[in-house]
Amino acid sequence: MILAGDIGGTSTRLALFDTDVRTPVSIEMYRSRDHAGLDEMVLDFLAHNPGEVESASFGVAGPVRGGRVEMTNLAWPVNAAEIAEVVGIPHVSLLNDLHANARGIEALGPDDLASVNDGEPGATGNVAVVSAGTGLGQAGLYWDGERHHAFAAEGGHVDFAPRNEVEDELYRFLAAEYAHVSYERVCSGIGLVNIHRFLSGGEDSTLDGVEITRRALDGSDPVCVRALDLLVSIYGAAAGNFALTLMATGGVYLGGGIAPHLLGKLREGPFMQAFRDKGRLAELLDRIPVRVILNDKTALLGAALDAAERARSPA
Repeated sequence: MILAGDIGGTSTRLALFDTDVRTPVSIEMYRSRDHAGLDEMVLDFLAHNPGEVESASFGVAGPVRGGRVEMTNLAWPVNAAEIAEVVGIPHVSLLNDLHANARGIEALGPDDLASVNDGEPGATGNVAVVSAGTGLGQAGLYWDGERHHAFAAEGGHVDFAPRNEVEDELYRFLAAEYAHVSYERVCSGIGLVNIHRFLSGGEDSTLDGVEITRRALDGSDPVCVRALDLLVSIYGAAAGNFALTLMATGGVYLGGGIAPHLLGKLREGPFMQAFRDKGRLAELLDRIPVRVILNDKTALLGAALDAAERARSPA
């Protein structure tokens, strides 16, 4: 058996897989902040779902260094060696959550994806993954001429680059509060709340990202509508930037929890307009397929693929 996990700032999924890494034998969801660490969750999971685990892999929301992650949006760290020792699993590996998300794309079927831009038929080459959710994650898959290889990136934390007067004012508003204004500060669940505060004149609001989105989509609150429109445009610009950085002619995949709820908005125009708005390379970007990942277990499937591969060749 292999154990896979998708460890996020808000929630964590753990699952056992047997021979088919696309279909879990058992799966559980946990609220991340309700637990002291991943080892505690894994022990609880295996107590309720016993099995002889030979390899485990976890996609974790943060940069992986030396088998350890200090999670970006969660207080506790994750250490592969400690989990292996405490839980008694021979081989434990950690992946950045977006690395796992990118790896999991190969396990998806047509029903797991929705098109925002069809792009060039039969497009091949590198692939970019940009996921707005609790934070803003990025990863890539480089094309070696025969297959794709997933790798991690942390482009969600690069400097936010305003494109117009409104975004410049947004940047100045956030710069007065934060030491560093990254794209994650304006293009994520956190970012939507920040944008709403900015458009509300700096007043703190009791609205979270979910409520802002609901009011925007039903048109009941003009400030929420403006906030969501601005986020969608910034999302398009950020995705286009990363597509150029990776020369992602094979496609751009939008993961995370936000995009599946905004398919209509993403297809309306401002997203792709911002995505394409790169001067002399606009035509290149127009040829790139852009798809939304609808399967919220993609990172879990990617971790399962990684664990299965390490079980076959643990060295």
